[in-house]
Amino acid sequence: MKRGQLEARVLTLVTLGLVAFGLVMVYSATSASATLANGDPAYFLKRQAGYAVLGVALMVVFARLDYRVLRRLAPVLVVTSLVLLAGVLVAGQAVNGARRWLTVGPVVFQPSELAKLALAVWAASYLTRKRPPQRLSELWRPFGLLAGIFCVLLLAEPDLGTAIIILLMLAGMLLVAGTPGRTLAAGLSIAGAVSLLAVWFEPYRRARLFSFIDPWRDAQGAGYQTVQAIIGLGSGGIFGRGLGQSIEKANFLPEAHTDMIFAIIGEELGLVGAAALIAAYGAFAYFGLRIALGCKDPFGKRLAAGLTVLVCGQAAINLAAVMGLAPLTGIPLPFVSYGGSSLVIALVSVGILLNIAGDAGARRASLPDSGRGNSRPRAARPRGRGSAARPRRASDVRRVSTARRGAARP
Repeated sequence: MKRGQLEARVLTLVTLGLVAFGLVMVYSATSASATLANGDPAYFLKRQAGYAVLGVALMVVFARLDYRVLRRLAPVLVVTSLVLLAGVLVAGQAVNGARRWLTVGPVVFQPSELAKLALAVWAASYLTRKRPPQRLSELWRPFGLLAGIFCVLLLAEPDLGTAIIILLMLAGMLLVAGTPGRTLAAGLSIAGAVSLLAVWFEPYRRARLFSFIDPWRDAQGAGYQTVQAIIGLGSGGIFGRGLGQSIEKANFLPEAHTDMIFAIIGEELGLVGAAALIAAYGAFAYFGLRIALGCKDPFGKRLAAGLTVLVCGQAAINLAAVMGLAPLTGIPLPFVSYGGSSLVIALVSVGILLNIAGDAGARRASLPDSGRGNSRPRAARPRGRGSAARPRRASDVRRVSTARRGAARP
């Protein structure tokens, strides 16, 4: 099996396994509340399954579509994302005090998810055409400027978690492209300082930060969600209470089927189930980065690295927040949390990764084999000093013929 095929197959299996596992856990986390609210225990499952079918279909399409087409579409994707992010602030649906969703008939779409993919494609295209930034002054334009515009629009929703993911993704792509680590560290330090200011001047973000430091100090207030998540994870033990037997999902843990679904997984499936899920994301990161490092096309290499960091970075931040190792940011768990936009864009990202892996494998297969194991017949070489490579003169031909006739006489 060729190297590109191995990565593609493992990545496909891991992705489909996570999607199927996510459907099971969404049903487990929502069946009781859906019955009370809608009279249908499978209400959320049906909606998530519909988005999963759409996402898998798009994954297949993008796995067959040449990823280089996206390079020409990079400016269009960036402009479209900016327009949608501005539009959601005006016409977006407000949920829990945030405007992050656009509603078109029965479809609810989150523009910030498209913004992640658009920025990944644009950054890969730019880093293919231009030399990667080497100094902080070079990092500011255009990367810092464009990322700043996106982050300002995201903070206005407000959506600090997506802004953090975008910065993390761009940092990973710049590192792969060749930007020095000290330059990235300086840029991320500035971004971190700005993020702290954004947290400080927003009361609910400030409360989340302080509750992260000591959630038990205000266990019934700002630290309630973190405390309930920790209780759920701890009560699962080694093997868990059993699938569908969670207590936290019964109106104890807010957003149990979206951002905090890992707490339900830990409670119902225990340490074994939680470790298996983390191992699946680890396998995704490993084989995704192998695809990036094995790709010879600069655009494909940078895009594969960005998409891998995008998926696995979200997973790492979500898991850390649920376990109380990081402040809550509202980032869903890729492929597992309930949410159509996140699921569809994540599956599209996997489709692009599979196309890059297939292209890298095809390029390796097309290289000529110079080893001794080549069984193809070789053309016969003329003996002597290359006389067959030069046409003979007519006088030489007559001289040889005369000599042969003389030798043939008795």
